[in-house]
Amino acid sequence: MSTHSTANLSANASHGPLTGLKIIEFAGIGPGPFTGMMLADMGADVIVIDRAADVARASKYPRAASNRGKRSIALDLKSTADREVVWTLIESADALIEGFRPGVMERLGFGPEAVEARNPKLVYGRVTGWGQTGPLAQAAGHDINYVALTGVLSTSARQGQAPVIPPTIVGDMAGGAMFLAFGLVCALLEAQKSGFGQVVDAAMIDGVTAMSGLMHQMRSNGSWMDQTERNFFSNSSPFYEVFECSDGHYITLGAIEPQFYAQLLRLLNLDDIDPTLQYDARHWPQLKQRMATTIHQKTRAEWQSLLEGTDVCFAPVLSLTEAAEHPHNKSRGLFVDVNGQRQPAPAPRFSRSVARSPSPGALCGEHTAEILAEIGAHRTRT
Repeated sequence: MSTHSTANLSANASHGPLTGLKIIEFAGIGPGPFTGMMLADMGADVIVIDRAADVARASKYPRAASNRGKRSIALDLKSTADREVVWTLIESADALIEGFRPGVMERLGFGPEAVEARNPKLVYGRVTGWGQTGPLAQAAGHDINYVALTGVLSTSARQGQAPVIPPTIVGDMAGGAMFLAFGLVCALLEAQKSGFGQVVDAAMIDGVTAMSGLMHQMRSNGSWMDQTERNFFSNSSPFYEVFECSDGHYITLGAIEPQFYAQLLRLLNLDDIDPTLQYDARHWPQLKQRMATTIHQKTRAEWQSLLEGTDVCFAPVLSLTEAAEHPHNKSRGLFVDVNGQRQPAPAPRFSRSVARSPSPGALCGEHTAEILAEIGAHRTRT
């Protein structure tokens, strides 16, 4: 372990509202590591159990942002001695995170029932795409599939075009990692009262469906239309859309409310358009074309100068690089520099507690000797 990373961990050990919690994370991909990162950002001691066989391969890659603030121990789960190390870690932990297909942890011997027998108070966090049960539980899948099955992918469709949703954000991170983190904290709080842990089953399809609650509510009261040509959320209207500027860049408008739409028309010098007909979808195609023509007369920067900060619900479409330089994002410290790598800052923020300053992501097996020494297993490992 480097002096730099040791200093970082020591300096940040007392920071964050989750300081004092110990989380064991079985190495995986996607939402599991992201959940662990969020908990580590908030001060939890997150120990990743990596595979000893991955140490050499992992050393060829940069430190992963999803491992920031964590420690890594590399173990061979086929080794009796290393399995005892895992049990020692589990017995002293508050929670466990795993993201394998249903049944894998049971086959490894570290399923919920086995863990409960050794640490009844531990909260067992499981994140999968399809869930622990159901006809698709054992099927492979990815973010795009989970978002599609819930019906949410269809809500991003434009008339005559295939629906598109940004990769990994809605299914993996929002529907999976965020709900797993929320469930873990809920169960940890309950365990403080009851003295018992429980299994948190965070299926991405459950989380995505839960997040679509507002759309289902709108559908039930008639304000959500499955027909894209009548649904302003489907980019069919002139007031909720992405428009191209004269320089090839794009801006977004979301003037849903009547007063915001009226202000938009004024600022675009479209005074002859009747704002009271905003939701008459029969006029949308013509108005949208006129809006597009108007916006294409100026650059993105010119529209920013005119519209940004007003109530027309405006934002420029920025690249990831540009987003880090926007004054609003800079003022909030949305991004941090971690060992020369730009990363999103910890979120959310608290009025009293301070989140841990992100340190470089742990390398596979980087803290093996340190963790073994902590639990009294003084053995040399690679």
